[in-house]
Formats: sequence, C-alpha cells, structure tokens
Amino acid sequence: MEIDLVGKNALVGGSSKGIGRAIAQRLAASGASVTLMARNKNLLQDVVSQLDTSKGQKHQFLVVDFSNYNAYQKLIEHYFKSNTVDILINNTQGPRAGGALELSIEDYQAAFDLLFKCAVYTTNLALPHMQQQHWGRIINVASISVREPINYLALSNSLRAALVTWAKSISLDVASDQITVNNTLTGYFDTERIAELNAQKAIQLDRSPSEVRAAMEASVPMKRIGKPEEYANLVCFLASEQASYITGTNIPIDGGLLKSF
Repeated sequence: MEIDLVGKNALVGGSSKGIGRAIAQRLAASGASVTLMARNKNLLQDVVSQLDTSKGQKHQFLVVDFSNYNAYQKLIEHYFKSNTVDILINNTQGPRAGGALELSIEDYQAAFDLLFKCAVYTTNLALPHMQQQHWGRIINVASISVREPINYLALSNSLRAALVTWAKSISLDVASDQITVNNTLTGYFDTERIAELNAQKAIQLDRSPSEVRAAMEASVPMKRIGKPEEYANLVCFLASEQASYITGTNIPIDGGLLKSF
C-alpha cells in the first residue's frame, strides 16, 4: 500500500530517537512536512538533516522539555501562531519507573503534566485548523499497560489510561469534522527507553541486562521485541486517507503480548 501524505504537516513529539524518530522518518518518506519535538538539539538537528525531502517537504524542529509544562506551553503556543498541523503525534519521554508504593503525590503530578496535559494542550491548539479544513489525524502513543498494568511502571499505567479515555471522549466530539483520534498501545520495542528500563530491572533482580532482555523476548509470542520501523508503519497508516473510518480506537502493537481482548 502506497501512502501519500504530500501537502500534510505533521508534528511529532519525542522524535529525536526511538519510536518517535521512526515515526517522523516514515511520515516524511510518505511526503509529509515534519516538525520534530524533543529535548536534545543536536539529536534533532541530526534527524532533520536525514529526513526525506524528495517531494518538496520542509522539515523543522522545536527544542522542548515535556517535563517542564509551563515552558512547553509557551513554546507550543508560539509555534502554532505561525504553523498549522494536519497530523499530530502525541508522544513524550516516559515518566520514572517505580511501583505504586514507591511514588509520591508529586511524582503523579509530574507524570500528569508530562503524559496528559502536554497532549491535551497541544491537541487543543491543533484542532481549530483541522476543524476548519474538515480533516485531521491525532494519534496518541500510549502503552499496553493501560489494559494490563506493569507493576514497576505505576505512573505510566495510571496516566496513560487517563490519556486514552480522554482520547475516546474527544474522538466523539470531532468525528463529524472528519478528524480521527486513535491510540497506539506500545509493547516491547528496541529503543533506548527499553534498554534503560532493562538496566534498572537487572539491578533489582541481580541479573545481567542481556538476561532481562532475553526473558522479555521469551514473553512475547513472536519471541522478539519490535523494531521502531514496524511501529512507524502503523502510525503512518493511521495518519493516511486509507484510515479515514478508524477513530476512537486503542490498537495494540505488541507481537501478541497482550492476553486480554
């Protein structure tokens, strides 16, 4: 299937590495002009320099810190004063790991700002243009943990669940404007984030990171963890005209890991 996103502007969070970077690359390869967002300017410059421009795309980046909501709010407001977005990918770095008994109320507030408020605020800024043109795509990068909580990721479990239920609510409000809102539920992917979490888990279990990774791979029915490029293919499809009648959904991409329906 050939996906044509020529003439579309995409805003992709957390796109200096990992899944976000792969999404940005895939959208650009399909013709979209992409604005990257992340904390590391050098990494952003490197990714932008490698994005496809063969269809006349114009790419740019914003240096943002999603964990500093007040600063992020000002930066993203300024961006939307001179830019419109047709495809919004709400994606940020993950919150700190930890079980529910280890976390303070301040940890939950920080995760709320990071995972929920940034996505909602950015979506609210993007929607007027989408409603005016009667076309838009909003895709939230969430986690399989909203269906089957992961005990050492209590913050992610809780706040991503809030995000996907909000997304279902707003999908009903904007469907008549031909705007789709969907959530991708992330399983295990070969990213820097997974490596960091595995390193922490290895210390707790007194095992090597390679042993932790091997156990993770063994738990997946496909016996491997996913490639970011595979994730990007799903997101690109959801961003396309071919997915015009798909909205309000939670789509797992996990190699069959989820055991629930």
